[in-house]
Amino acid sequence: MKKKVAVLGGGGFIGGHLAKRLKEQGNHVLVCDLKFHEYLDPNQIADEYQILDLTDPLQVEKAIPQGCDEVYQLAADMGGAEYLFSGLNDANVMSSSALINLHVVRECVRKGVKKVFFSSSACVYPLFNQEDPTHPNCEESTVYPAFPDSEYGWEKLFSERLYLSFHRNYGLNVRIARFHNIFGPFGTWKGGKEKVPAAMLRKVIEAPDGGEIEVWGDGTQTRSFLYVGDCVDAVLELMASEFTGPVNIGSEEMLSINQLAAMAIGLSGKNLRIRNLQGEAFFKKYGFPCPLGVMGRNSDNRLFEQKIGKTNFSPLIKGLTETFHWIEKQVVIESSLIK
Repeated sequence: MKKKVAVLGGGGFIGGHLAKRLKEQGNHVLVCDLKFHEYLDPNQIADEYQILDLTDPLQVEKAIPQGCDEVYQLAADMGGAEYLFSGLNDANVMSSSALINLHVVRECVRKGVKKVFFSSSACVYPLFNQEDPTHPNCEESTVYPAFPDSEYGWEKLFSERLYLSFHRNYGLNVRIARFHNIFGPFGTWKGGKEKVPAAMLRKVIEAPDGGEIEVWGDGTQTRSFLYVGDCVDAVLELMASEFTGPVNIGSEEMLSINQLAAMAIGLSGKNLRIRNLQGEAFFKKYGFPCPLGVMGRNSDNRLFEQKIGKTNFSPLIKGLTETFHWIEKQVVIESSLIK
């Protein structure tokens, strides 16, 4: 049955992929964002596309239609490690995202929305559970006692509790997922707001054969990365389930950042060295402390598989290969425009 759905933040990376899938499934899709999607045509991802500032409650009223079947709330002040973990943008990250969620959750109740998805983050997990790069603990129940490593994580944790309180007090039907490092094509790949895989691939593509790429920190910090198509699959499976969450959506294929760099170099076929930069040398070059985040983070998918179903996510190298070729194409296009 055709549903009326609103994707808030549909002009962003994950939101754009999600809106596109929902439209392909035959739903009537309304996208709201501060901007048009940089790489996807509005007609590909939406039946209606509104440019709105969701920190403004009057504009949130326009974003959510009466009797909307589903709202997917992905709008946030977002970026990569430099943007989120340098400390330079904390006030905007916390205030803008909190305002959006405060207005959205109230409007969803007021408009009688049938089901709401909120995109949280693995950044909610406590710092002390992620100090060992080989054995991080991101099981959902370990989020308390709370001690996220960034203000971004604190805001996400607050907003989880906000949606759950409206679920308890007003009967709002919510689903909450904690995303773990989602990557893929049609997203930011330069400028400081890009995620680690995109930054790594861009550095490798732009580096001359025989040269080097810079990796922030000593490279032993570990992460897992989930391809965006798999993320969208999991979100839709969560929405179709009876489980409220919060639940992890991420890959369990953990590797070090230096290993990720080596994979990117391997895809390029170039002979490149890895230069790790941290401490005083990093501060001298960039003017702020090296934004490492936690030392180890990996998705724990046991709760997802117990409550929703088996995860069959793609191997990292598959998604990385697709993203490599897409970013390579963007670099070529940009170079031709400069010339």
